[in-house]
Amino acid sequence: MEKSSFSKSNVVASGEAKLRSAKQPSRPSYRLLRWAKAGKVRRCALLAATFCRLQQRVSRFWIIISLLVLFLLPACQAASPSPSAGTGFPLKVLAVESFLADIAQNVAGNRLKVDSLIPIGLDPHAFEPTPADAARIADSQVLIINGAGLESWLQKVLDNVGIAPSGATGGAAKARTVIEASTGLANRAGAGQEIDPHFWLDPNEVIQYVENIRDGLIQADPQGKELYTQNATAYITQLQALDQWILQQVDQIPPEHRLLVTNHESLGYFADRYGFKIIGTVVPGTNSEASPSARQLSQLIDAIKQSGAPAIFLETGANPKLADQVALETGVKVVTDLYTHSITEPGGKAPTYIDMMKYNTQAIVSALK
Repeated sequence: MEKSSFSKSNVVASGEAKLRSAKQPSRPSYRLLRWAKAGKVRRCALLAATFCRLQQRVSRFWIIISLLVLFLLPACQAASPSPSAGTGFPLKVLAVESFLADIAQNVAGNRLKVDSLIPIGLDPHAFEPTPADAARIADSQVLIINGAGLESWLQKVLDNVGIAPSGATGGAAKARTVIEASTGLANRAGAGQEIDPHFWLDPNEVIQYVENIRDGLIQADPQGKELYTQNATAYITQLQALDQWILQQVDQIPPEHRLLVTNHESLGYFADRYGFKIIGTVVPGTNSEASPSARQLSQLIDAIKQSGAPAIFLETGANPKLADQVALETGVKVVTDLYTHSITEPGGKAPTYIDMMKYNTQAIVSALK
Protein backbone atom coordinates (compact mmCIF):
# COMPACT_ATOMS: atom_id res chain seq x y z
CA MET A 1 0.00 0.00 0.00
CA GLU A 2 1.33 3.46 -0.96
CA LYS A 3 2.38 5.56 1.97
CA SER A 4 0.11 8.53 2.55
CA SER A 5 1.57 12.01 2.11
CA PHE A 6 -0.92 13.49 4.51
CA SER A 7 -0.07 13.84 8.15
CA LYS A 8 -2.56 13.33 10.97
CA SER A 9 -2.45 17.06 11.78
CA ASN A 10 -3.40 17.96 8.18
CA VAL A 11 -6.35 15.59 8.32
CA VAL A 12 -7.58 17.04 11.58
CA ALA A 13 -7.11 20.66 10.37
CA SER A 14 -8.91 20.00 7.13
CA GLY A 15 -11.72 18.34 8.97
CA GLU A 16 -12.12 21.25 11.38
CA ALA A 17 -12.23 23.70 8.46
CA LYS A 18 -14.98 21.76 6.74
CA LEU A 19 -17.00 21.61 9.99
CA ARG A 20 -16.76 25.37 10.46
CA SER A 21 -17.86 26.04 6.92
CA ALA A 22 -20.77 23.58 7.00
CA LYS A 23 -24.26 24.95 7.64
CA GLN A 24 -25.42 21.71 9.30
CA PRO A 25 -23.37 18.95 10.97
CA SER A 26 -23.02 16.04 8.59
CA ARG A 27 -22.82 12.42 9.61
CA PRO A 28 -19.39 10.69 9.32
CA SER A 29 -20.62 8.37 6.60
CA TYR A 30 -21.91 11.31 4.55
CA ARG A 31 -18.62 13.16 5.02
CA LEU A 32 -16.63 10.14 3.86
CA LEU A 33 -18.85 9.91 0.79
CA ARG A 34 -18.18 13.60 -0.04
CA TRP A 35 -14.43 13.12 0.38
CA ALA A 36 -14.48 10.09 -1.81
CA LYS A 37 -16.31 11.95 -4.52
CA ALA A 38 -13.81 14.79 -4.22
CA GLY A 39 -10.91 12.41 -4.70
CA LYS A 40 -9.98 12.24 -1.03
CA VAL A 41 -9.38 8.50 -1.20
CA ARG A 42 -6.10 8.64 0.66
CA ARG A 43 -7.71 10.46 3.57
CA CYS A 44 -10.46 7.82 3.77
CA ALA A 45 -7.89 5.07 3.74
CA LEU A 46 -5.97 6.72 6.57
CA LEU A 47 -9.10 7.11 8.70
CA ALA A 48 -10.11 3.51 8.01
CA ALA A 49 -6.66 2.24 8.99
CA THR A 50 -6.75 4.28 12.20
CA PHE A 51 -10.18 2.91 13.04
CA CYS A 52 -9.01 -0.67 12.39
CA ARG A 53 -5.97 -0.24 14.63
CA LEU A 54 -8.21 1.10 17.40
CA GLN A 55 -10.63 -1.79 16.94
CA GLN A 56 -7.76 -4.30 17.11
CA ARG A 57 -6.51 -2.77 20.38
CA VAL A 58 -9.99 -2.96 21.90
CA SER A 59 -10.35 -6.58 20.77
CA ARG A 60 -6.98 -7.51 22.27
CA PHE A 61 -8.02 -5.85 25.53
CA TRP A 62 -11.18 -7.94 25.83
CA ILE A 63 -9.33 -11.13 24.85
CA ILE A 64 -6.87 -10.52 27.69
CA ILE A 65 -9.71 -9.87 30.13
CA SER A 66 -11.47 -13.07 29.05
CA LEU A 67 -8.31 -15.13 29.55
CA LEU A 68 -7.78 -13.67 33.01
CA VAL A 69 -11.33 -14.61 33.98
CA LEU A 70 -10.86 -18.16 32.72
CA PHE A 71 -7.65 -18.63 34.70
CA LEU A 72 -8.65 -16.83 37.89
CA LEU A 73 -12.19 -18.18 38.32
CA PRO A 74 -11.15 -21.80 39.05
CA ALA A 75 -8.56 -20.54 41.52
CA CYS A 76 -11.21 -18.57 43.39
CA GLN A 77 -13.38 -21.66 43.58
CA ALA A 78 -10.63 -24.02 44.74
CA ALA A 79 -11.26 -23.30 48.41
CA SER A 80 -14.56 -25.21 48.39
CA PRO A 81 -15.23 -28.80 47.27
CA SER A 82 -16.61 -29.19 43.77
CA PRO A 83 -20.18 -30.48 43.66
CA SER A 84 -20.27 -34.23 43.03
CA ALA A 85 -21.25 -34.95 39.47
CA GLY A 86 -24.99 -35.30 39.08
CA THR A 87 -25.81 -34.89 42.77
CA GLY A 88 -25.68 -31.17 43.54
CA PHE A 89 -23.96 -31.93 46.87
CA PRO A 90 -20.38 -30.88 47.71
CA LEU A 91 -19.24 -34.41 48.64
CA LYS A 92 -20.17 -38.06 48.13
CA VAL A 93 -20.66 -39.49 51.61
CA LEU A 94 -21.09 -43.20 52.26
CA ALA A 95 -21.82 -44.82 55.65
CA VAL A 96 -21.38 -48.56 55.94
CA GLU A 97 -24.41 -49.34 58.15
CA SER A 98 -27.93 -47.97 57.73
CA PHE A 99 -28.24 -46.76 61.34
CA LEU A 100 -24.90 -44.99 60.94
CA ALA A 101 -26.11 -43.30 57.76
CA ASP A 102 -29.13 -41.97 59.64
CA ILE A 103 -26.98 -40.63 62.48
CA ALA A 104 -24.63 -38.98 60.00
CA GLN A 105 -27.51 -37.51 57.99
CA ASN A 106 -28.71 -35.70 61.10
CA VAL A 107 -25.28 -34.06 61.34
CA ALA A 108 -24.97 -33.34 57.61
CA GLY A 109 -28.47 -31.85 57.33
CA ASN A 110 -29.50 -30.74 53.85
CA ARG A 111 -25.94 -29.91 52.80
CA LEU A 112 -24.96 -33.53 52.13
CA LYS A 113 -26.69 -36.78 51.20
CA VAL A 114 -25.43 -39.74 53.24
CA ASP A 115 -25.95 -43.10 51.54
CA SER A 116 -25.77 -46.52 53.19
CA LEU A 117 -23.55 -49.28 51.83
CA ILE A 118 -25.13 -52.32 53.52
CA PRO A 119 -28.75 -52.84 52.45
CA ILE A 120 -31.45 -52.29 55.07
CA GLY A 121 -32.19 -55.43 57.05
CA LEU A 122 -28.84 -57.13 56.45
CA ASP A 123 -26.64 -58.10 59.41
CA PRO A 124 -23.28 -56.27 59.17
CA HIS A 125 -21.57 -59.34 60.67
CA ALA A 126 -22.70 -61.40 57.67
CA PHE A 127 -22.02 -58.76 55.01
CA GLU A 128 -19.73 -59.68 52.13
CA PRO A 129 -18.98 -56.79 49.76
CA THR A 130 -19.46 -57.29 46.03
CA PRO A 131 -17.41 -55.62 43.28
CA ALA A 132 -20.24 -53.06 43.00
CA ASP A 133 -19.89 -52.30 46.72
CA ALA A 134 -16.14 -51.85 46.30
CA ALA A 135 -16.82 -49.44 43.43
CA ARG A 136 -19.15 -47.38 45.64
CA ILE A 137 -16.49 -47.21 48.33
CA ALA A 138 -13.88 -46.14 45.78
CA ASP A 139 -16.22 -43.46 44.45
CA SER A 140 -16.94 -41.99 47.89
CA GLN A 141 -15.12 -38.91 49.17
CA VAL A 142 -16.12 -39.47 52.81
CA LEU A 143 -16.51 -42.99 54.22
CA ILE A 144 -18.10 -43.43 57.66
CA ILE A 145 -17.57 -46.70 59.53
CA ASN A 146 -18.49 -47.96 62.97
CA GLY A 147 -15.04 -49.37 63.64
CA ALA A 148 -14.04 -51.49 66.64
CA GLY A 149 -13.85 -54.56 64.41
CA LEU A 150 -17.44 -54.54 63.15
CA GLU A 151 -16.33 -54.15 59.52
CA SER A 152 -13.68 -56.88 59.53
CA TRP A 153 -13.79 -57.07 55.72
CA LEU A 154 -13.15 -53.37 55.14
CA GLN A 155 -9.37 -53.06 55.18
CA LYS A 156 -8.98 -55.54 52.35
CA VAL A 157 -11.46 -53.59 50.24
CA LEU A 158 -9.72 -50.28 50.99
CA ASP A 159 -6.39 -51.79 49.95
CA ASN A 160 -7.87 -53.21 46.74
CA VAL A 161 -9.48 -49.95 45.65
CA GLY A 162 -6.46 -47.85 46.61
CA ILE A 163 -7.93 -45.75 49.42
CA ALA A 164 -5.85 -44.57 52.36
CA PRO A 165 -7.09 -42.79 55.49
CA SER A 166 -7.01 -39.00 55.57
CA GLY A 167 -3.54 -37.57 56.00
CA ALA A 168 -1.76 -40.63 54.61
CA THR A 169 1.35 -39.89 52.59
CA GLY A 170 3.38 -41.89 50.14
CA GLY A 171 2.35 -44.80 47.95
CA ALA A 172 -0.24 -44.86 45.22
CA ALA A 173 -3.29 -44.89 47.49
CA LYS A 174 -5.66 -41.94 47.24
CA ALA A 175 -6.45 -40.23 50.53
CA ARG A 176 -10.09 -40.13 51.57
CA THR A 177 -11.77 -38.90 54.73
CA VAL A 178 -12.49 -42.11 56.63
CA ILE A 179 -14.48 -41.39 59.80
CA GLU A 180 -14.43 -44.11 62.45
CA ALA A 181 -17.48 -43.22 64.50
CA SER A 182 -16.48 -45.17 67.62
CA THR A 183 -13.04 -43.55 67.98
CA GLY A 184 -12.39 -42.60 71.60
CA LEU A 185 -14.86 -45.05 73.16
CA ALA A 186 -13.74 -47.64 75.71
CA ASN A 187 -14.56 -51.33 75.42
CA ARG A 188 -17.11 -52.49 77.97
CA ALA A 189 -15.71 -54.19 81.05
CA GLY A 190 -17.73 -57.37 80.58
CA ALA A 191 -16.44 -58.06 77.10
CA GLY A 192 -13.12 -59.52 78.24
CA GLN A 193 -10.37 -59.61 75.61
CA GLU A 194 -12.83 -59.37 72.73
CA ILE A 195 -13.83 -55.88 71.61
CA ASP A 196 -17.58 -55.33 71.64
CA PRO A 197 -18.37 -52.99 68.71
CA HIS A 198 -22.07 -52.44 69.57
CA PHE A 199 -21.57 -49.00 71.11
CA TRP A 200 -24.54 -47.57 69.22
CA LEU A 201 -27.06 -49.46 71.38
CA ASP A 202 -26.39 -46.94 74.15
CA PRO A 203 -27.46 -43.42 73.05
CA ASN A 204 -24.85 -41.89 75.35
CA GLU A 205 -22.10 -43.60 73.36
CA VAL A 206 -23.67 -42.31 70.15
CA ILE A 207 -22.94 -38.79 71.32
CA GLN A 208 -19.28 -39.60 70.66
CA TYR A 209 -20.30 -40.92 67.24
CA VAL A 210 -21.93 -37.59 66.47
CA GLU A 211 -18.90 -35.58 67.57
CA ASN A 212 -16.55 -37.72 65.49
CA ILE A 213 -18.81 -37.45 62.43
CA ARG A 214 -19.10 -33.68 62.91
CA ASP A 215 -15.33 -33.27 63.06
CA GLY A 216 -14.78 -35.52 60.05
CA LEU A 217 -17.30 -33.66 57.90
CA ILE A 218 -15.74 -30.33 58.87
CA GLN A 219 -12.34 -31.67 57.85
CA ALA A 220 -13.69 -32.76 54.46
CA ASP A 221 -15.93 -29.70 53.93
CA PRO A 222 -14.73 -26.71 56.00
CA GLN A 223 -17.36 -24.40 54.51
CA GLY A 224 -20.08 -26.47 56.20
CA LYS A 225 -18.57 -26.11 59.68
CA GLU A 226 -21.28 -23.88 61.14
CA LEU A 227 -24.10 -26.08 59.86
CA TYR A 228 -22.48 -29.33 60.99
CA THR A 229 -21.79 -27.89 64.43
CA GLN A 230 -25.38 -26.67 64.86
CA ASN A 231 -26.86 -29.94 63.63
CA ALA A 232 -24.61 -32.03 65.88
CA THR A 233 -25.59 -29.99 68.92
CA ALA A 234 -29.28 -30.35 68.11
CA TYR A 235 -29.01 -34.10 67.56
CA ILE A 236 -27.06 -34.61 70.78
CA THR A 237 -29.98 -32.96 72.57
CA GLN A 238 -32.29 -35.53 70.97
CA LEU A 239 -30.01 -38.37 72.08
CA GLN A 240 -30.01 -37.11 75.64
CA ALA A 241 -33.80 -36.97 75.57
CA LEU A 242 -33.86 -40.52 74.16
CA ASP A 243 -31.69 -41.72 77.04
CA GLN A 244 -34.08 -40.25 79.59
CA TRP A 245 -37.06 -41.78 77.79
CA ILE A 246 -35.46 -45.24 77.89
CA LEU A 247 -34.75 -44.87 81.61
CA GLN A 248 -38.41 -44.08 82.20
CA GLN A 249 -39.54 -47.09 80.19
CA VAL A 250 -37.15 -49.47 81.92
CA ASP A 251 -38.46 -48.32 85.31
CA GLN A 252 -41.59 -50.34 84.49
CA ILE A 253 -39.56 -53.57 84.83
CA PRO A 254 -38.88 -54.80 88.39
CA PRO A 255 -35.08 -54.91 88.92
CA GLU A 256 -35.15 -58.69 89.49
CA HIS A 257 -36.75 -59.16 86.07
CA ARG A 258 -34.16 -57.18 84.14
CA LEU A 259 -32.59 -60.29 82.67
CA LEU A 260 -31.44 -60.55 79.06
CA VAL A 261 -30.72 -63.57 76.89
CA THR A 262 -29.74 -62.58 73.38
CA ASN A 263 -28.73 -64.18 70.11
CA HIS A 264 -25.16 -62.91 70.44
CA GLU A 265 -23.43 -60.37 72.65
CA SER A 266 -24.98 -57.23 71.18
CA LEU A 267 -26.85 -55.61 74.07
CA GLY A 268 -23.94 -55.27 76.48
CA TYR A 269 -23.72 -51.48 76.40
CA PHE A 270 -27.52 -51.22 76.60
CA ALA A 271 -27.52 -53.55 79.62
CA ASP A 272 -24.72 -51.65 81.38
CA ARG A 273 -26.48 -48.32 80.96
CA TYR A 274 -30.02 -49.36 81.93
CA GLY A 275 -29.38 -51.87 84.69
CA PHE A 276 -29.92 -55.21 82.94
CA LYS A 277 -28.06 -58.43 83.63
CA ILE A 278 -27.02 -60.57 80.68
CA ILE A 279 -27.69 -64.22 81.51
CA GLY A 280 -26.17 -65.59 78.32
CA THR A 281 -26.21 -65.73 74.54
CA VAL A 282 -27.22 -68.37 72.04
CA VAL A 283 -24.16 -67.64 69.93
CA PRO A 284 -20.98 -67.02 71.95
CA GLY A 285 -19.12 -63.77 71.41
CA THR A 286 -19.92 -60.49 69.68
CA ASN A 287 -20.14 -61.91 66.15
CA SER A 288 -23.46 -63.40 65.11
CA GLU A 289 -21.69 -65.70 62.63
CA ALA A 290 -20.07 -67.80 65.38
CA SER A 291 -21.40 -71.28 66.22
CA PRO A 292 -22.03 -72.62 69.73
CA SER A 293 -20.98 -76.04 70.88
CA ALA A 294 -23.40 -78.52 72.45
CA ARG A 295 -21.79 -77.83 75.81
CA GLN A 296 -22.32 -74.07 75.48
CA LEU A 297 -26.01 -74.57 74.64
CA SER A 298 -26.40 -76.86 77.63
CA GLN A 299 -24.82 -74.24 79.89
CA LEU A 300 -27.18 -71.60 78.51
CA ILE A 301 -30.20 -73.77 79.20
CA ASP A 302 -29.08 -74.24 82.80
CA ALA A 303 -28.45 -70.49 83.24
CA ILE A 304 -31.93 -69.61 81.96
CA LYS A 305 -33.60 -72.11 84.29
CA GLN A 306 -31.63 -70.91 87.30
CA SER A 307 -32.18 -67.19 86.64
CA GLY A 308 -35.81 -67.33 85.58
CA ALA A 309 -35.16 -65.19 82.48
CA PRO A 310 -38.48 -65.16 80.60
CA ALA A 311 -37.36 -64.51 77.02
CA ILE A 312 -34.67 -64.83 74.38
CA PHE A 313 -34.20 -61.74 72.21
CA LEU A 314 -33.12 -62.08 68.59
CA GLU A 315 -32.36 -59.36 66.08
CA THR A 316 -34.26 -59.33 62.80
CA GLY A 317 -32.69 -61.59 60.21
CA ALA A 318 -31.14 -63.96 62.77
CA ASN A 319 -31.72 -67.69 62.34
CA PRO A 320 -34.11 -68.67 65.17
CA LYS A 321 -33.42 -72.42 64.98
CA LEU A 322 -31.04 -72.65 67.97
CA ALA A 323 -33.07 -70.17 70.02
CA ASP A 324 -36.19 -72.24 69.40
CA GLN A 325 -34.40 -75.35 70.66
CA VAL A 326 -33.35 -73.55 73.85
CA ALA A 327 -36.86 -72.17 74.31
CA LEU A 328 -38.30 -75.65 73.96
CA GLU A 329 -36.03 -76.88 76.76
CA THR A 330 -36.68 -73.93 79.08
CA GLY A 331 -40.24 -72.87 78.33
CA VAL A 332 -39.31 -69.24 77.56
CA LYS A 333 -40.61 -67.16 74.65
CA VAL A 334 -38.53 -65.98 71.73
CA VAL A 335 -38.75 -62.32 70.67
CA THR A 336 -37.55 -62.24 67.07
CA ASP A 337 -37.93 -58.67 65.88
CA LEU A 338 -35.35 -56.45 67.58
CA TYR A 339 -33.76 -53.95 65.20
CA THR A 340 -30.24 -53.87 66.58
CA HIS A 341 -28.05 -53.70 63.45
CA SER A 342 -30.26 -52.01 60.89
CA ILE A 343 -33.06 -49.50 60.65
CA THR A 344 -36.09 -50.15 58.45
CA GLU A 345 -37.45 -48.55 55.31
CA PRO A 346 -39.19 -45.15 55.88
CA GLY A 347 -42.60 -46.78 56.32
CA GLY A 348 -41.36 -49.47 58.71
CA LYS A 349 -41.27 -49.83 62.50
CA ALA A 350 -37.82 -48.29 62.95
CA PRO A 351 -37.01 -45.90 60.09
CA THR A 352 -34.45 -43.90 62.10
CA TYR A 353 -31.86 -44.67 64.77
CA ILE A 354 -34.01 -43.03 67.46
CA ASP A 355 -37.08 -44.95 66.29
CA MET A 356 -35.01 -48.15 66.33
CA MET A 357 -33.98 -47.62 69.94
CA LYS A 358 -37.52 -46.79 71.02
CA TYR A 359 -38.96 -49.84 69.29
CA ASN A 360 -36.37 -52.17 70.86
CA THR A 361 -36.95 -50.69 74.31
CA GLN A 362 -40.69 -51.17 74.06
CA ALA A 363 -40.25 -54.77 72.90
CA ILE A 364 -37.88 -55.56 75.79
CA VAL A 365 -40.06 -53.86 78.39
CA SER A 366 -43.17 -55.61 77.11
CA ALA A 367 -41.49 -59.02 77.37
CA LEU A 368 -39.98 -58.54 80.84
CA LYS A 369 -42.34 -56.42 82.94
